[in-house]
Amino acid sequence: MTTNEPVLMGPAMTLPQALSLRAEKQPDDTAYVYLRDGEEPDGSLTYRQLDVDARSRAAALAAAGLGGGSAVLLYPSGLEFVRTLLGCMYARVSGAPVQVPRRATGLARLRRIADDAGTTTVLTTAEVKRDLEERFGDRTELAGLTLVDTGALPRAEWTGGFPEPEDTALLQYTSGSTGDPKGVMVTHANFLANVAETDELWPSGPDGVVVSWLPLFHDMGMLFGVLMPLCEGMPAYLMAPDAFVRSPGRWLAAIDRFRGTHAAAPSFAYELCVKAEQEGKVAPGLDLSSWRVAANGAEPVRWQAVRSFAEAFAPAGFRPEAMCPGYGLAENTLKATGSRPAEEPALLWVSTDALRAGRVTVSAPGADAQPLVGSGVPVLGTTVRIVDPASRTALADREVGEIWVSGPCVAAGYHGRPQESEETFRASIDGQEEAGTFLRTGDLGFVHDGELFVTGRLKDVIIRQGRNFYPQDIELSAETAAPGLHPNAAAAFSVDDGERERLVIVVEADGRALRTTGPDELTARIRAAVHEGQRLDVDEVVIVRRGFLPRTTSGKVQRRACRNRYLNGELKHASAAERSA
Repeated sequence: MTTNEPVLMGPAMTLPQALSLRAEKQPDDTAYVYLRDGEEPDGSLTYRQLDVDARSRAAALAAAGLGGGSAVLLYPSGLEFVRTLLGCMYARVSGAPVQVPRRATGLARLRRIADDAGTTTVLTTAEVKRDLEERFGDRTELAGLTLVDTGALPRAEWTGGFPEPEDTALLQYTSGSTGDPKGVMVTHANFLANVAETDELWPSGPDGVVVSWLPLFHDMGMLFGVLMPLCEGMPAYLMAPDAFVRSPGRWLAAIDRFRGTHAAAPSFAYELCVKAEQEGKVAPGLDLSSWRVAANGAEPVRWQAVRSFAEAFAPAGFRPEAMCPGYGLAENTLKATGSRPAEEPALLWVSTDALRAGRVTVSAPGADAQPLVGSGVPVLGTTVRIVDPASRTALADREVGEIWVSGPCVAAGYHGRPQESEETFRASIDGQEEAGTFLRTGDLGFVHDGELFVTGRLKDVIIRQGRNFYPQDIELSAETAAPGLHPNAAAAFSVDDGERERLVIVVEADGRALRTTGPDELTARIRAAVHEGQRLDVDEVVIVRRGFLPRTTSGKVQRRACRNRYLNGELKHASAAERSA
């Protein structure tokens, strides 16, 4: 095996075996580098160092009686997470990665996940342990939990073997954008199948380099930042999400400096990069010509984000065909479809009115049409079908229905939830039972010329006069209504007031917009923009300050949680705050 050669992903392979092979064949090659503040290298691991550390962690965990059990992984982005993650996998400990809590709501999520995973053990760093004990030591959520500083575990020799391919490698808790987090049981076989499919679409090549700011506790950050580089033999340069959010240009500068070839992010991250470039906050002279795969994992991907990023960074050598939209979810390990890097993203203009009626009518660009970006195609063993969610019958091309997925990447189910697992992971198409079982994604979309187009979430669709309105379209109109409004900073939903369904949209605005434009004028502009873009009247606009909208661990706005806060009177209206200030 040579550098950047994928490991043999046979049916008997597991992730610890992949690491062991790397340590044997490429012991001194760099595996991971952590970038302090997203800029300067601050620690690195070779494959040999990582394997030694992971085996030592495994021995200590087994000695503590955790082997074959579960544990919460509570780490900031960094190398200790990588060491412990692989150590857990060696010891057959089902790790459940969780975001480090900053507020009481995050602490409550930590406890819910620990309880659901059936563990009282929280593996973490000395700094996080000290901070939690100082800030939340008297909270009931921490009662009974044992916080373990894995950096202080005694060095030990691992004498155990490798896990089995069908063993649970990870409990990946869903981000909770549509409900309570559920632990997806992802096996080693699932992970390696997803890596194989990712490599089929986006091959690493001999010079492959990953640069990632994505949170490592999230499925996209986990696979793209840790496990794919390991299996592909690509060095990975990692930075903290906060470093990117504070200065999106750091991500681009790191891709330039370390000649990154593969980097992934949700659509809003590319929009933030464009905004930073427009504001002169991106270093001049960038060279992004090495970037071959810019995976875009939003549902759906916005054409404006794709086009504006390609145009903004064309002078830096970014090629439009490098933008690779994809579709995935934790229940399928991650990726289900993806666009090939040799082709520009598929663009389809469709009739807005027809789409709202559940039909797809290809149209020329114009006022009555909207652009949809394709999310690529499935490869290898994955199959995608579009199904009527009520009748469970298969739909034809260009008919909107629920996206169903089958293949080796579909996870084993939800931990401790057999009924939900049966309903979600083992659905069958009426009249086509011979096709086997499918994962119900809860997402809506259609297929055109073999390409998947995602249109929204099944439970988020807003119905007005028999027509379907997708909340992300309404939110996009609102977010572009005035300066000082930002991408991924609005939530549209409907509420029943006892007489009729009312459309409510909650929009974040920064302090400058509130001072210069004013909440009343912002409200008027949002109403006008939604009416113009969607031919839809908004019943109520709620302006809130930046950071007020509830979000998932991956940064997506939680529409349902926002709706609940609205109904409970928990949303602090910025206009009222401004007037009383």
